[in-house]
Amino acid sequence: MPTDLDTRTSGSRSLRRTVAASVIGTIAEYYDFFIYGTASALVFNKVFFPEVDPLVGTLAAFSTYAVGFFARPLGGLVWGHVGDRLGRKKTLVYTLLLTGLGTFVVGLMPTYEQIGLWAAIILVLVRLLQGFGVGGEQGGALLLTAEAAPPGKRGFYASFVQMGSPAAYLIPTVLFAVLEAQLPEESFISWGWRIPFLLSAVVVIIGLYIRLRVPESETFEAVKQQEPQRAPLKTLLTDHRREVFGGMLAKFVEAAVFPLYTVFLVSYAKAHDVDSSIVLDAVIIAIIAELVLLPFWGKLTDRIGRRTTFIGAAVLNLVLLVPAFLAVESGNVVLITLLMVAGLAFGHAGTYAPQASYFPELFPSSARYSGVSVVWQFGAMIASGPFTVVASALLVLAGGGFTWVAVYVAALIVLSLIGLRLLPETAPRRRGGTEYADWPRAEQN
Repeated sequence: MPTDLDTRTSGSRSLRRTVAASVIGTIAEYYDFFIYGTASALVFNKVFFPEVDPLVGTLAAFSTYAVGFFARPLGGLVWGHVGDRLGRKKTLVYTLLLTGLGTFVVGLMPTYEQIGLWAAIILVLVRLLQGFGVGGEQGGALLLTAEAAPPGKRGFYASFVQMGSPAAYLIPTVLFAVLEAQLPEESFISWGWRIPFLLSAVVVIIGLYIRLRVPESETFEAVKQQEPQRAPLKTLLTDHRREVFGGMLAKFVEAAVFPLYTVFLVSYAKAHDVDSSIVLDAVIIAIIAELVLLPFWGKLTDRIGRRTTFIGAAVLNLVLLVPAFLAVESGNVVLITLLMVAGLAFGHAGTYAPQASYFPELFPSSARYSGVSVVWQFGAMIASGPFTVVASALLVLAGGGFTWVAVYVAALIVLSLIGLRLLPETAPRRRGGTEYADWPRAEQN
């Protein structure tokens, strides 16, 4: 007969396996999505838009990058419903396959020189497919871990899932940096850029293997035993409008500062005759620092609260905004690296880690996948979707100056702070051990 110790040991192993599966699966899926952003900044303007002014070509490449964000809300709605009805695990397998297929196709695509405008059209269609798949990823990955974790440590364990996104950005960034350094420019433009896209097949296979071995969420299994409930989206729009609206606004700050540091500032460096490899190297160092610090931020949310941590980091992002641009303009390696680390490992991570537990805790279990997906994807669409396009256009209008871009980002951060003021604190430790929403689980300790 199993003892309490056996049960706890088994539960700990299951939780660790769930965390690992969520992280690795998220890495696989976001690798497929973020690889496109790096390629947009470095090569797509030359491969798919070669007959226009370089700055306009970069703007066109960023436009195709933005298209994926506009497909994500539809994916969030569809996959959120599927996840609340059929299960978190099954949904995550479907989304991983869909996104991985899109990335692999990009690696095989003909260029503008081979098929003309059709190359750009196919690129947009593939990006839509990727966005639709990613739209259901983060919500499910977060829920598998958040619903398995003990409430008092939910922020800590769920924050590990957030490591998947920066790690997924780091891998293609390193690959592109190595390829760009080792290959002659002609070879890199001709075929070298395709390698990271084709390698996505390996990443997806590993992600699928891990994801198929994890159990379904106990919370979802408990919901299945209940009487049939309203459609998840109807539940959200009827009973949780404040949480949906406030959550979308809260998402803005994190969704804006990540592309600012990892994509836009690379192009900003080029526009000011600063070697873009300096910024890329600084981004790599900052992402590594963020990976190390994310669990710290998650643990902090358990202690002082999700909303308190979120607000503090949002204000930090506002303070770092202008210094980040000035650092890039200086061309000073040390200064650029310090600002990148501050912006990503502290500013971005401090707003990203809380979301892993905060957003799931806002919604009831029967509509949780849909709630997290709607907040996440609509917030990302509004703040991240047009970000590189709008920021690049503002840069052109200002003759290369950063003032209007800084105002744009600052406005998004202020909107996030307003959204956070609309939302409650949800950390169980800060609520006397109670949950803001219902969490039917086998064990609530």
